[in-house]
Amino acid sequence: MANDDKAIRNLISVLRDSEKGFADIGEHIKDSEYKSYFLAESQVRGSYAAELERAVNFVTDSDVHETGTIAGAFHRAFGDLKAHLGASDHSLLETAEQGEDAAKKAYKEALSDTTVSDTLRGLIAQQYEHVSASHDRVKALRDMTAA
Repeated sequence: MANDDKAIRNLISVLRDSEKGFADIGEHIKDSEYKSYFLAESQVRGSYAAELERAVNFVTDSDVHETGTIAGAFHRAFGDLKAHLGASDHSLLETAEQGEDAAKKAYKEALSDTTVSDTLRGLIAQQYEHVSASHDRVKALRDMTAA
């Protein structure tokens, strides 16, 4: 996995960021329907990261476990600060959309990396469909809550 290590590790880290970010927003968002969506999506992102780690471990016989990125930690801290200062659902959804932009970018980078094995590429493409749809849903929710 020497060559595709960076793209895959980054993608797994971004998924861990998404897992934590969705959980944080789910805890702070006021609308109960949105809250349920974010908490459920947090679990999906965690399962996607674990699924990729297992696939990488199987394909490469290496032990990959990522915990997230520094940028993701700062992004969540900023979102938590906004929530503690009484941010609206719209503001939290803006923060979520920014996180989704980062997730889509990480997927696109992994899919465009020619060193990623076909086995991993198929899994990444399958997950990307869901992440892209989730991005669109978060953006639509954000637009619906605009003042």
